[in-house]
Amino acid sequence: MALLDYFRSSKPNTTASLAKERLQIIVAHERNDRKSPDYLPQLKQDILNVIAKYVKVSEEQVSVEFDQSDDLAVLELNVTLPDQH
Repeated sequence: MALLDYFRSSKPNTTASLAKERLQIIVAHERNDRKSPDYLPQLKQDILNVIAKYVKVSEEQVSVEFDQSDDLAVLELNVTLPDQH
């Protein structure tokens, strides 16, 4: 068996490990989305529309997160406002 190990590549398969890492990120993201309410994307858009009435912000500058445990639900809103000079 040592003879067969000699011919096998000893370098790690970086493509496979990169694909595995990306898949783990996608799966974690999908799991997180399943726990959130169906109205969350529309809520984010509505919040963005209200903020846009007062300051110019892009969708990337508004983040809405929903976390729920057994008896507590938390809605977290983060808005990166532009610098005012």
